[in-house]
Amino acid sequence: MTTPGNWRKSSYSGGGEGNACVEIATTPTHIAIRDSKTPAAAHLTFPTTAFAPFLAALKEQHPHR
Repeated sequence: MTTPGNWRKSSYSGGGEGNACVEIATTPTHIAIRDSKTPAAAHLTFPTTAFAPFLAALKEQHPHR
């Protein structure tokens, strides 16, 4: 997958510049995630079918978020 160009910030970014969060980009077949503080750094890419299980696992590990 090439790097998507449609990055958008999480709705949980908060006020101000909102640069302390993650950004997400989608294509028809993949979902990519990157750190908004370092957008030029590497990003994680998942097939769309793997993204929901990934989020569920994160919530299981960090139930207060």
